[in-house]
Amino acid sequence: MFDRLDQLEARYEELGRQMSDPTLVNDQENYRKVSKAHRDIKPVVEKFREYRKIRGGIAEAKAMLADPEMREMAQAELDSLEPRLAPVEEELKIMLLPKDPNDEKNVVLELRAGTGGDEAALFVAEVFRMYMRFAEQHKWKVEVLSQTESGIGHGLKDVTAIIEGTNVYSQLKYESGVHRVQRVPETETQGRVHTSAITVAVLPEAEEVDIKIEAKDLRIDTFCSSGPGGQSVNTTYSAVRITHLPTNTVVSCQDEKSQIKNREKGMRVLRARLYEMEAERIHQIQAKDRKQQIGTGDRSEKIRTYNFPQNRMTDHRIGLTNHQLASVMEGMLQPTIDALIAHDTAEKLKAETTGE
Repeated sequence: MFDRLDQLEARYEELGRQMSDPTLVNDQENYRKVSKAHRDIKPVVEKFREYRKIRGGIAEAKAMLADPEMREMAQAELDSLEPRLAPVEEELKIMLLPKDPNDEKNVVLELRAGTGGDEAALFVAEVFRMYMRFAEQHKWKVEVLSQTESGIGHGLKDVTAIIEGTNVYSQLKYESGVHRVQRVPETETQGRVHTSAITVAVLPEAEEVDIKIEAKDLRIDTFCSSGPGGQSVNTTYSAVRITHLPTNTVVSCQDEKSQIKNREKGMRVLRARLYEMEAERIHQIQAKDRKQQIGTGDRSEKIRTYNFPQNRMTDHRIGLTNHQLASVMEGMLQPTIDALIAHDTAEKLKAETTGE
């Protein structure tokens, strides 16, 4: 580990020297790359220097213990420094874990009603609202791309949105899977608890450089929008349906009145889905790495139950239970997400240590 840290520190110093080179400053594209690399390494280097300073202080204090006049001060210094060494070393180990290259990306969020009919559609709307509230807390921007309303109340059969902001994927990537709800529906006269389910997919938004899509592989159809949208709805062919022929992946977007904007948004979703398919293929090959993750991100995996009669939310992957369901539905997801991140980090650390 320390050889690697020495190399990182040398790299950090070299990048710093490059950034002060006038020829690089004049090359803005390369300057951005170098400064980003310098910025990415900086927290690890600073933590390493903190670790080295603590270890050096401990060595000096131990040497001073032999001097009767300095012993008391040296012992006080040891008592202060020694408890800090192990936590800082643990932080360094975590910082050196392989980073998920998608963590900084925006996401395409897709929610769909599963078993449960109208009750599932109502829950789609409520969970989407929960994510909207969570996004507000992080000052992320949410843009709805498409949604299909159900026949009753405020339910949604499905909804697709793009969430943009800082480290969105790193926070939401554990939300993919089946979310189950247990409660008494408003239409239930006998007071029986029903179980319904929805699927959530969180896809990292792919850039054009990540996924190349050939024009010949696309079929683009236009149709009239339906639902809210003003006078142009049902009168202009602004809605767009894009089919990726090699994979038969279909994306629809009708949120905008402009066909061009709907096409742009649709392509963003298509790139994200194709990127996910490629990532899934790689994960299947790297079965060992996949096993180390909290969940596969598989939409068929039941990850969470929201039990309204018992005011309880349970995350089945880590056995976490929260008895403040109302707060969770208002977007108070951070404690759950923090617990998932901590568990995943611990599993990765264990895998690094044991070589599994």
